[in-house]
Amino acid sequence: MPKVQPIPNAPSAGRGRRGRSVRVSTALAEINVVPLVDVMLVLLIIFMVAAPLMVQGVPLELPKTSASKIGSMKKPMVVSLAPDGKLFIRDKEVTRDTLVSRLMEIKASEGDGVVYVRADKKLPYGDVMELLGKVGESGYARVSLLSQPSPASQASATN
Repeated sequence: MPKVQPIPNAPSAGRGRRGRSVRVSTALAEINVVPLVDVMLVLLIIFMVAAPLMVQGVPLELPKTSASKIGSMKKPMVVSLAPDGKLFIRDKEVTRDTLVSRLMEIKASEGDGVVYVRADKKLPYGDVMELLGKVGESGYARVSLLSQPSPASQASATN
């Protein structure tokens, strides 16, 4: 609140206020930083929560075309780990000892690409990590893990 102080020996204005001139002095205005920081933190939290939600794409039905696909269609490289522990490259069974050498042969003949790894959900995490390590040993740099979409996500995608 401004402080009102009388001015000593000040000439009066003569309009009914004789000898009572008033000077108003105010304190220096300071910005209160605490509420500003609180608001900024709330906005930061809102954006941190909302940012992942904005990444999802818009569901579209793309048009069909008669144009051919660009590039050669290679058979995808799929490495599967069955529930009984057997390993498969594409549809052919391999042993754990020959997995790395067989993947290296395929890479040499077909070139580098993406390796899709499939594993049964009942398998221990360590077995899947061991398989990923062996795929990395073979020289493939790009590895994708395959999964099935849940029925709830399929139902929401169609609505």
